[in-house]
Amino acid sequence: MNNLTKMKIFKPANEVFEAFVDPAKIGGFWFSSSSERWVQGKTITLRYDEYDAQGEIEIIEIEANKKIFFQDGSGHHITILLTAFDNTNTIIEIQEEGFDDNNPEFINQLIDNKEGWVYMLTCLKGYLEYGVNLRAALVK
Repeated sequence: MNNLTKMKIFKPANEVFEAFVDPAKIGGFWFSSSSERWVQGKTITLRYDEYDAQGEIEIIEIEANKKIFFQDGSGHHITILLTAFDNTNTIIEIQEEGFDDNNPEFINQLIDNKEGWVYMLTCLKGYLEYGVNLRAALVK
């Protein structure tokens, strides 16, 4: 089972791509920090300082300005696809796979997951389009 989330970002694909792979930029919208640049074959340590949390992802495949494919600590596979709509707009699509539809919490997991991706993409949009940092504002 998978979960798909899409959003249009009013920035070129190369700027959207760099926001993810550049450790100096990812803190503006998603994680507090990234241990290093996202490169195929690397294991990256990501931190959420606000929640005193840390995790690792394995970068499986990268295609500059088009695709990032990684596996998280839960074994889920996440694909980030960037489609240049024109020179100033990008459609970003995030697909997460690996949910167990036999788990009694399956529906709640999908809802929480979708909420997380929509929130992250909203923070990305605010960061790239308006220069504002909205991350770590979500309260549950």
